[in-house]
Amino acid sequence: MTTATTRRPADRRVSPVFVGILAVAAVAGWATWTGFSTRPGVAVFLFVTAAWIVSLCLHEYAHARTALHSGDITIGAKGYLTLNPLRYTHALLSIVLPVLFVIMGGIGLPGGAVFIERGRIRGRWRLSLISVAGPLTNALFAAVCTAPFWLHALDGVPMAFRFALAFLALLQVTAALLNLLPVPGLDGYGVLEPWLPAGVRRQVESFPMLGLLIVFALLWIPSLNIAFFDLIHTILRGLGVDTAYTDCGYWLYRFWSGTPGICLVSS
Repeated sequence: MTTATTRRPADRRVSPVFVGILAVAAVAGWATWTGFSTRPGVAVFLFVTAAWIVSLCLHEYAHARTALHSGDITIGAKGYLTLNPLRYTHALLSIVLPVLFVIMGGIGLPGGAVFIERGRIRGRWRLSLISVAGPLTNALFAAVCTAPFWLHALDGVPMAFRFALAFLALLQVTAALLNLLPVPGLDGYGVLEPWLPAGVRRQVESFPMLGLLIVFALLWIPSLNIAFFDLIHTILRGLGVDTAYTDCGYWLYRFWSGTPGICLVSS
């Protein structure tokens, strides 16, 4: 039975925190498009970071909304439907670490955030659907970012904004693929977990975030890193995004490291 708590408007009202992050993305995107900033890299950094956080919020919202419709009526009271990242179970893992991953290596990897009361979920298929909802949101976000490329609608789009969109799309594709790995701590394992024997699930529960750290460590191995990003760039090229665009987006994003001459854009 649905309780009064789940129907309170405040439980589903969009948070001012999320609106503020969205506003930063919009203003920085405008500055990137118009060349308003005297340092294009700063505008790209703010735009991509804010848009990345927006996508993290939408990723977790997808988990929460799917869980709500699957039987967990406590989701609203926990604040997960407000898109407020400060209401997540692990704000550090959910926001700070993913942003650091982007800054350090250009890797989009959402962390764990919303706590689902799995005992309330009706059926294993629904549990799997809750887990896959997040990566599917990243895939949709990637489709939106790459739409100007695969629709051949780039006329009039400034180069700095193209670079920023390409890099943001790369983050979304990496987030979707990495999260679908069947590794504890990632959504891919969450898809499989309901179908595993109880004994296996109990053993894995003792180190839920270890898998996340192992995946990130493996990506620092040069051969694995190259193979992984070759796959990412193959997908992006299929969506019309040239590797040069994502590379320039990465270097503009890391404006403090210096931007290669081929990627320089006029302000």
